[in-house]
Amino acid sequence: MAVRHQLIRRPPRDLWAVLEDESRFHEWVIGTHSSYPGEGDWPATGSTLNYTVRLGPKEFEGYTVVRRTEPPHALELEAYSGPLGTARIAFDIRPWGEHTLVILDEHPLRGVGGALHNSALDALLQLRHRRLLSQLARVVEESTPDRGGKAVHV
Repeated sequence: MAVRHQLIRRPPRDLWAVLEDESRFHEWVIGTHSSYPGEGDWPATGSTLNYTVRLGPKEFEGYTVVRRTEPPHALELEAYSGPLGTARIAFDIRPWGEHTLVILDEHPLRGVGGALHNSALDALLQLRHRRLLSQLARVVEESTPDRGGKAVHV
C-alpha cells in the first residue's frame, strides 16, 4: 500500500475547492493531459470524471468514480485504467493548525494491477505521489489567497 502525506498551507476548505473542481483534475494529477465531467454531480458519491493520459504520441482515456465523499474531510475514488484494472485512491483531509494535512492512500484494487501488486509497484507509486501531492499543494496554495490577501508561493 502506498501512503504519503503533504502539508498544504491553506485550510481544508481551500483544498476541497480544488478537489471538487473536475476541470482542474489535470492540473495536479501526474500524467493526466485533460479532464472533463462524466456522469453525476462531481464529487457526489457515484459521480464520474473522465480524463485523457498522453504517453508520447499515444492517448488513453480513463475515468474515475467517487466511492465515498465527506466534504471537506474525505474523498475516496476508484480509477479505471482499462486492462490494468482499477485503483483505490483515498484522500484523508485533516486540519493542521491553520493548514491542512492531506494523507493519500492508493493501491491497485482489481484487474492485472491488483493481481500483480507488490512492493516494487508501491515504490513507484510513492514516487508518483511525491510529485502529485507537491503539485496539488502548489495548485491549492497558488489559487487561494493567504490571510493577508496574497497568494503564497512556497
